[in-house]
Amino acid sequence: MYDDEELASIRDSESRWESETLEPVLDRFGERQDRFATVSNLEVDRLYTPDDVGDLDYDGDLGFPGEQPYTRGPYPTMYRGRTWTMRQFAGFGTAEETNERFHFLIDQGQTGLSTAFDMPSLMGLDSDHRMSEGEVGKEGVAVDTLRDMEILFDGIDLSEISTSFTINPSAPVIYAMYVALADQQGVPREEIRGTLQNDMFKEFIAQKEWVIPPEPSLSLVTDVVEFSAEETPKFHPISVSGYHIREAGSTAIQELAFTLADGFGYVEDAMDRGLDVDEFAPRLSFFFNCHNSFFEEVAKFRAARRIYAHVMDEWYDAENPESKRLKFHTQTAGQSLTAQQPLNNVVRVTIQALASVMGGTQSLHTNSFDEALALPGEEAVRVALRTQQIIAEESGTADIVDPLGGSFAVESLTNETEARAMRYIEEIREMGDGSVRDGILQGIDDGFFLREIQEASYEYQERVEREEEVVVGVNKYTLEEDTSPDILHVDEEATKERQLNRLQNVKDERDDDAVAETLDELRDAIERGENTIPYIVDCVKAYTTMGEIMAVFEAEHGSYTEQIGLA
Repeated sequence: MYDDEELASIRDSESRWESETLEPVLDRFGERQDRFATVSNLEVDRLYTPDDVGDLDYDGDLGFPGEQPYTRGPYPTMYRGRTWTMRQFAGFGTAEETNERFHFLIDQGQTGLSTAFDMPSLMGLDSDHRMSEGEVGKEGVAVDTLRDMEILFDGIDLSEISTSFTINPSAPVIYAMYVALADQQGVPREEIRGTLQNDMFKEFIAQKEWVIPPEPSLSLVTDVVEFSAEETPKFHPISVSGYHIREAGSTAIQELAFTLADGFGYVEDAMDRGLDVDEFAPRLSFFFNCHNSFFEEVAKFRAARRIYAHVMDEWYDAENPESKRLKFHTQTAGQSLTAQQPLNNVVRVTIQALASVMGGTQSLHTNSFDEALALPGEEAVRVALRTQQIIAEESGTADIVDPLGGSFAVESLTNETEARAMRYIEEIREMGDGSVRDGILQGIDDGFFLREIQEASYEYQERVEREEEVVVGVNKYTLEEDTSPDILHVDEEATKERQLNRLQNVKDERDDDAVAETLDELRDAIERGENTIPYIVDCVKAYTTMGEIMAVFEAEHGSYTEQIGLA
């Protein structure tokens, strides 16, 4: 963007400024600290000039919004056309309670639903399983059968709402329930909209929720991708998630690199299944964390789009622009929330939400200020949603496409983030002898990802302990008095009793022969190597339980927990 003569002149001017203007001030006053860095400990310079982006190719590196490499945004008008989807996470207790919260959020102006499940549902266990004791409805909604899904969406037209499901090992069952519910409502499958997280790589890398081993888990993910491409073309069958990688303690660059690598691994597996990349890639979506370092996060999002466009083009021969257009959901950083002085979290979330918008997110969840203490209460949820609405309607930040584009600092950080992330992705690819998918599987077996994240997490905590990283209200500006707000309380015993009674009623009323028949057909499909999703849909329509379905997969493939000696 600048010729050599112009850059030389700028360097000369910068040298003059340093000696004549900067150094006298530094000699007299100094600076607040010797080194400045992001939350991820990426060092940031005092000043950025055109010299820091002297080799930037405008067309190849930036371009225009809605055109490859999509650095400046996936769509030409971005939020001038319509704002991002405001998709607040909700789920607790029974299906009735969560349905009530869904209606509350819709009435408050939310434009998409996002569903949290309790631990038994996440792990593919029924509420009456011995391992579910004390966890039913505790940190999300309990879903055992299609009956729960019917209640969860009572009064909600699936043709008019987009729903996200944050669930992984048992994601195919929840997806099958949603498809079955659409069939019940008479909504054509090709019209239902939403997103299934369904990202098992990140479970083995970071979150540690699993049932069966990595390779059969990957096959099940690809079953959903293949079925969805044919049956639910407006539904995102997978949301490749960096959120939990970051929550586990990774840096922003590790989050970006491992997330994109996971996505490329799924692409390779689907292509090996025989799917054309342009048949399924347009419906892949991503899910990122947004932490406190404003410019680092903006750079991360911009670099993500550029890397994805280049790799999908050059490695996988994608031709459809939609296959190269990375789209993502963002959630503000849960790990940044503090139990101390929780109202400070409103400010943190606002900064993170603003960075998400400036980085070009397609949908956004803003955490509630009380989430470090409990499930969010209604007032906290309302404040979180209003934060998004104020940014969208009052701040003016939604009126300019990529308003930070061209900033010397942001472009330099974007370039550095891209280069560092690509080094990780290439390393993973080398571990798999040219296959990103095989490299991820090898890295899971070898503990590569675990070590990288643990080291980053430890290093960050050391900086907090040394007060090199300030956490307001925790290691600086602390208070003695209790500042805890009123928090939401879920009646655990009442929730458990209500859920167990409904589960038992379903078992009493259903056709046991139909249940047995659908489970036998599912077993046969697994043995034949067929796509299992049509058979899971048949199972849930017979009111087969979550646990009964997942037990078939565990019997066929074995327990990963037992395989690695944790049982």
